[in-house]
Amino acid sequence: MQRMAEIAAAHPAGILLREKDLSPQAYEKLAKEVFSICRRYETPLILHSYAACAQKLGCDSLHLPLPVLRHLPQQQRCQFRVLGASCHSGADVLEAAALGCTYVTLGHIFATDCKKGLPPRGTAFLREVCTEPPLPVWAIGGIGPQNVGQVRAAGAAGACVMSGFMQCDSPTAFLREMERKK
Repeated sequence: MQRMAEIAAAHPAGILLREKDLSPQAYEKLAKEVFSICRRYETPLILHSYAACAQKLGCDSLHLPLPVLRHLPQQQRCQFRVLGASCHSGADVLEAAALGCTYVTLGHIFATDCKKGLPPRGTAFLREVCTEPPLPVWAIGGIGPQNVGQVRAAGAAGACVMSGFMQCDSPTAFLREMERKK
């Protein structure tokens, strides 16, 4: 939890707690701890995959894979102030907007260990989707200080980063570098 506290203290735009391999019970336990840390540092927390957990913990922000979002009842979707979906095409972005999302992630833009063997979609794809998006698009996949400027130039509202924050010496310095390079 020390690293999570360091990341929250750096004040990123938000922390998306994505732990797909955890059981609902294990995820809820982790989410409680991270929610407490995020509140302490006034850093927004977005829970992932488990709508019931988010509601139980009083977290008003949820991110879902688009196939899961499709099956979440509208009455439940509208209970979240922030609702996001993972998208992989322009059509996905339009569908997510129609389902009430307030933002989407789009990727993967650059090569990443999370998607080994799958070719990245690239900045041309990102630019195409961001031409007239109906909601903010956050790029994901292989993004760091070396290429965040390309993501912003393509029209993304921002960039999602995982390994950069987890592997850097200082999350605060890493975030400053990201801001400087955009």
